[in-house]
Amino acid sequence: MTSGTQGPAIHEHGLIGDLQTAALIDTNGTVDWFCAPRFDGPSIFASLLDPVRGGHLRVAPEGVDYVTRQLYLPGTPILITRFLSEAGVGEVMDFMPIAAGHGKVATDRHRLVRMISVVRGKMRFRFDCEPRFDYGRARTEVEYGLNGAVFQGGGMTVNINPARKDRMLIQPGDIQRTEQGLTAFADLVAGDVGGMVLETMPDEPPRVFAPEEIVALFEQTRDFWRSWIGRSQYQGRWREMVERSAMTLKLMTYAPTGALVAAPTAGLPEQIGGERNWDYRFTWVRDASFSVYALLGLGFTDEAAAYMGWLNDRVKESKNGHPLQIMYRVDGSPDLDEEVLGHLSGYRDSRPVRIGNGAAGQLQLDIYGEAMDSLYLADSHGLTIGNAGWRNVRDLVDWLCDNWDQPDEGIWETRGGRQNFTYGRLMSWVAFDRAVRLARDKGRPADLARWTEQRDAVYEQIMDRGFHPKRDAFVQHYDTDVLDASLLYMPLVGFVAPSDPMWQSTLRAMDTELVSDSLVYRYDPEASPDGLQGSEGTFTICSFWYVDALARSGRLEEARLTFEKMLTYSNHLGLYSEEIAATGEQIGNFPQAFSHLSLISAAMNLDFQLDHGAGWVGPVLSHA
Repeated sequence: MTSGTQGPAIHEHGLIGDLQTAALIDTNGTVDWFCAPRFDGPSIFASLLDPVRGGHLRVAPEGVDYVTRQLYLPGTPILITRFLSEAGVGEVMDFMPIAAGHGKVATDRHRLVRMISVVRGKMRFRFDCEPRFDYGRARTEVEYGLNGAVFQGGGMTVNINPARKDRMLIQPGDIQRTEQGLTAFADLVAGDVGGMVLETMPDEPPRVFAPEEIVALFEQTRDFWRSWIGRSQYQGRWREMVERSAMTLKLMTYAPTGALVAAPTAGLPEQIGGERNWDYRFTWVRDASFSVYALLGLGFTDEAAAYMGWLNDRVKESKNGHPLQIMYRVDGSPDLDEEVLGHLSGYRDSRPVRIGNGAAGQLQLDIYGEAMDSLYLADSHGLTIGNAGWRNVRDLVDWLCDNWDQPDEGIWETRGGRQNFTYGRLMSWVAFDRAVRLARDKGRPADLARWTEQRDAVYEQIMDRGFHPKRDAFVQHYDTDVLDASLLYMPLVGFVAPSDPMWQSTLRAMDTELVSDSLVYRYDPEASPDGLQGSEGTFTICSFWYVDALARSGRLEEARLTFEKMLTYSNHLGLYSEEIAATGEQIGNFPQAFSHLSLISAAMNLDFQLDHGAGWVGPVLSHA
């Protein structure tokens, strides 16, 4: 049981969602992060960022010592929190029924169901509902009765609908009004089933739900998820972890547009007490493009197609001379103005808490490579680009011909000024290479001579300026000798052969400087200042890239052991945040799409290597 005023750790959470928004629930039965009507909407519960001002929805035993255990219902993201005591055992089952039209119809109405039962003995449960609308900036107004409660503030209305059968589990005297919320108590014995349905922007007053209604919602949600994950084609060695990662990515997808958020949270720190606290509830072109590899590898073609449609719309809407912004809101809006929520204390006093993201206006040239790689991969798997889409692609590549050879802010969104980042050049090479293949293989009209010339020019420049002779390694940018884990991607995209001495020496250098046991740092911010104070943990996506690079480079046994070690850093539910601290604690926004999609890719590729032998055997979804 978590105690203290700081609240639970990041890893002590499970994720539920309805394909338009999501909630985090800790191991003590508290919903301490929930935004509506979308992932990037204002928070209703945010005690994760401020235990006092953030707001929460808690259900837990009262007046008894207990321990908790948490698990997902197999094959679903339905979360079960178990409370065990000498007097009895109780369970809270949390889920969000899928939004209208399999989540594809955007709506402000969302339901969060909390089923409460006692499976042995008896328990007295306490229910605390303390909404704090608009990130805690709006005052909450409360009305309540035996049929439920209505909470209003900041233009949002939330109903709490009780669920019960024959007898009233909550007596009138067991309901207490607080300043901006409610507290209630209920005595349950073995066999009792109750609970509540939280509903945003309801179309009717609160009412009592019969258990049969709750069970029907549960069965619909369970069957949806089991049917969806049943389409997975992965039959490899790490099926449970891969499928959990796939469901987590699905939970972070905004179904009306197909856009994948980087994470469902904002403000969770990369260093406890530090300033590296960002809002990740948006769609990065890079992250979502990486997801196409994982989705197609698992057989989820519809999800890959939906994202490709979203990406094509962004290219069509390009303006101000830039084909793509690096990130957007889930509906495609480019407005991500960053602001600080000064009234929130932050996770474990990690200030400032930011919403919006000022990095949206950065120049990051690598995104064109990731976008083109996903387009090429999708096209090769039957998601063919039409004429209008090809014209958009051609315009994008022509723009890159004129603009690739300039400094940018890089994949890690540094705020210390632009540099000639090697990774940006690498992915520019990928963009030209995939564009040439798309045009050549499908007979599409293009300035192939120019595209080929630019591709070759990028290659020569990286080899001439991106490789540091004294370090005997590819480096972060042309004016430094600092290493960068993003370059683990070099052999994965086919830029360099894993057996090439230049790559082998680069990997050995990373072994020494960036790798700590199985964990990989992005770079050393002391050696390469990034414009921000403090340090950070190891980056989970880099650790999984390292697994793949090891396997391709002939170090297959090391790759497998490193992968198995990485699996020990997930939380109790198989979820990963963005980073892992030196203590093994998860830090950064949670769960992180980057982490889960790279786990899937590493598992697929490692399976292939183990089955076919180490070395240059190509990825599962071949780019060649």
